Amino acid sequence: MASFSTTATLDEPQVSRGNEGGAPPIFGGGDDGRAGRGLPDYPTRLRRARLGLLVALTPVLMLFVSFTSAYVVRQGLPTVDPRTNQLVRDWVPVKLPGLLWVNTLVLLLSSVGMELARRQMKVRAAAVTTRQMGQVPVSAERKAPWLAITIALGLSFLLGQWMAWKRLGASGFYVATTPSSSFVYLLTGAHAVHLMGGVVALLVAGLFVLLRRPVTTRSIVVDVAGWYWHFMAALWVYILCLLEFAR
Repeated sequence: MASFSTTATLDEPQVSRGNEGGAPPIFGGGDDGRAGRGLPDYPTRLRRARLGLLVALTPVLMLFVSFTSAYVVRQGLPTVDPRTNQLVRDWVPVKLPGLLWVNTLVLLLSSVGMELARRQMKVRAAAVTTRQMGQVPVSAERKAPWLAITIALGLSFLLGQWMAWKRLGASGFYVATTPSSSFVYLLTGAHAVHLMGGVVALLVAGLFVLLRRPVTTRSIVVDVAGWYWHFMAALWVYILCLLEFAR
């Protein structure tokens, strides 16, 4: 004998609020940055991304602080001369190539371009989240490709650093020539490695732009990459001043 069963449709789940019910809270994740199913809204995502960047930069900062301490302490430490068996000072100041100052200017210009790219994307994201996209030209990114300019300047800086190392070698200062030259290569090389990470981050941000990912997502990626780039620029100015005036 056939049996029949009835089906019932369930309403949207309710959250108990005394005698009344309400829809459960949902987070925003859409391109407009408003409430929707998915990720938190744009301001929350931006704050979390910046906090994550701050945590990631802490060990980098501590690394260069330790390099600075070792650099300053090693300057005043004597070493034993194997020929005379006496303590002598073997710290020979290294004359830095003038190209490093040109590289500094290039990096600072790239930081300016990065800031313009960051603000450009932030304005677009703010316009989207407030439903006022008409106030921002859709072709703004194409008219001012600040991100591409920053990447080009960053690669130029790395190329300039390599040329500066070649000039140091031509003048007789290699990695193991003197303790002072070792620190020059250590500090500039460590900075170059971390800057390469910044270039990779910029390339990822550029890929997000080319793939036309949501504006809020692009803005967060560019914002994090921008602050990392500014940190690298400030760190380089510090390293250059340390090598030039504390030798």
